[in-house]
Amino acid sequence: MFLPFFDHTPAAPKICGITTAEDALGCIEAGAGALGFNFYPPSPRSIPADGDLSWIVKLKADYPDVAFVAVVVNPDEALLASLGRTACFDAIQFHGDESPGFCAAAGARFPQWIKALRIRLELDLAPALAFETPWLLLDAAVPGTYGGSGHAVDWDLAAQFVAAHPDKRVILAGGLNPSNVTEAASKVHSHAVDVASGVESSPGVKDPEKVRDFIAAAFA
Repeated sequence: MFLPFFDHTPAAPKICGITTAEDALGCIEAGAGALGFNFYPPSPRSIPADGDLSWIVKLKADYPDVAFVAVVVNPDEALLASLGRTACFDAIQFHGDESPGFCAAAGARFPQWIKALRIRLELDLAPALAFETPWLLLDAAVPGTYGGSGHAVDWDLAAQFVAAHPDKRVILAGGLNPSNVTEAASKVHSHAVDVASGVESSPGVKDPEKVRDFIAAAFA
C-alpha cells in the first residue's frame, strides 16, 4: 500500500508518544505523516499493549494514508503477537538493544520496520549498516533512557551519515521542537523528523499549537 510517509522525501513529520484519540486526531489534522504509539511501560507516553487498542484500529481505518508506528523496546513474543493481531501498524520501531538478526525476524511480521540508534559519537553509528532496513531513526544517547529525553543529536554527525548513505532513509529525532526543527531539517536533510516531548504540554499530552507550529516549521 502506498503511504506518503514512507514513499515521499521529505516526509511530513512523525509525532511520537500518542496516548489518546484526541491527540492523534489533532496531529493528523495538523498534517502529521506518521504517528508513533509507545509500548514501553517505563515511558510516561506508554500504552498498555494488553489494553483496549480499538481506538487505534479505528483511527487507522479512518486515516489509512497516515503511517501508524508501534514503538517497542526489547519486545518479547507476547508483545509482538499482540501488536500483530491488531493489523493496524504499518511499521514497528525497535528502540532498544535489539540485534540485527532479531530485528530482521521480528520486523518481517510488519509491513515495514525501523531501527532506532542512540548516538553521541561517530562510533555509535558503526552498527547502523548491520540492520537490514532502509529506515533508521537517529536519537540522542542519554544514559539510562531509551529515547524521549529531549536531548538533541549532533546534527553535523547526522548530516554526515545521511550524505554518506543515500540508500538509507534517516528519521531525525532527539530534542526537536518548533524553534529548532527548521534548522535541523535544513542541515541534516533527513527523510523525516520525529518529535515527542518537543510538542507536549506535559509528558504524554500533546499541545495542539506546538504540533501545528512544529509541522509548519519542518517544511519552512
